[in-house]
Amino acid sequence: MGIFGKSNTNNLTAAEVSALWLQYLGDSMAICIFKYFLHIVENEEIKPILKNALQLSESHITKITEFLTRANFQIPIGFTENDVNVNAPRLFSDQFLLFYSYIMTIHGITGYSLAFTNSERPDIQNYFSECLVSAKELFQKIVELSKKQPKYTSVPTISSPHGAEFLKSPGFISNLIGDKRPLNSSEISTLFFNSTKTGFVRSLSLAFSQVAVREDVRQFMLKNIKLAGKDAESFDTLLQQDHLPIPEKWDDEITNSTVSPFSDKLIMFHAGFLVNSALTYYGASIGSSLRSDLIVNYSKVFTHAMEAGAISYNIMVKHGWMEKQPEAD
Repeated sequence: MGIFGKSNTNNLTAAEVSALWLQYLGDSMAICIFKYFLHIVENEEIKPILKNALQLSESHITKITEFLTRANFQIPIGFTENDVNVNAPRLFSDQFLLFYSYIMTIHGITGYSLAFTNSERPDIQNYFSECLVSAKELFQKIVELSKKQPKYTSVPTISSPHGAEFLKSPGFISNLIGDKRPLNSSEISTLFFNSTKTGFVRSLSLAFSQVAVREDVRQFMLKNIKLAGKDAESFDTLLQQDHLPIPEKWDDEITNSTVSPFSDKLIMFHAGFLVNSALTYYGASIGSSLRSDLIVNYSKVFTHAMEAGAISYNIMVKHGWMEKQPEAD
């Protein structure tokens, strides 16, 4: 039954199944990644962050398994110890491990918020609410520790306005011919965030390109380095035109190791996850941008993400790595 009717307490809506099922895949991947991170980390302040992230992912897997089992749904295979080699040499610096945790916790908070509002069962809502609270607490710890790191870059600040002002023209046409108004606070925020996130994709793709076993996976990562690098640069250019700072880049935090800590299946799933997330953020950014040159730029990077998503999907299907979600009868 729907929102206005009674339903069996063990029944799950399609939205609830989707949220739980996808979270299972993501958290089983996170368990593999954070186990490896804990094996290579040396910084004693960063280590508790990684332990916390691992514990949260493990607790999520336990709870999701209970929900899906009671509703008679198959538990996804996801990722196991076969997808991680914790004894692989160091591929990332300790600073990058913290930066990775920062980016992925943002993704978690975004996903939990959406899952909460799409859920009807009180126990499922409560579960995602708990996920939100624990992820919020972890995120605050990450940010506080990140501020102490050499590579920390804060979002640009802007001057306080003196009184209310209103736009005198839409500015769409004038922006195309070079008469640009300064970036507003929403545009600065989205450009900085997307540059940070896209730069992260580039650096992670660089690491994965070094260790991928299959040639098609390696070639995809090399293509992703170029696309993500070009897109991050486009965001930086727009910020620099208004003399605003740009985020730090992380390529130099990748070592020269060629021994993979992760299976090609995990690597491709991770890449596909980040592509899907980028599409969501780029779409939202278009909606909050009023300058035409920004809209044109977001349209280009959106197309790049669509291209990368199609390639990653085809590789996953080709190798039998794409686990099928529950479907309608």
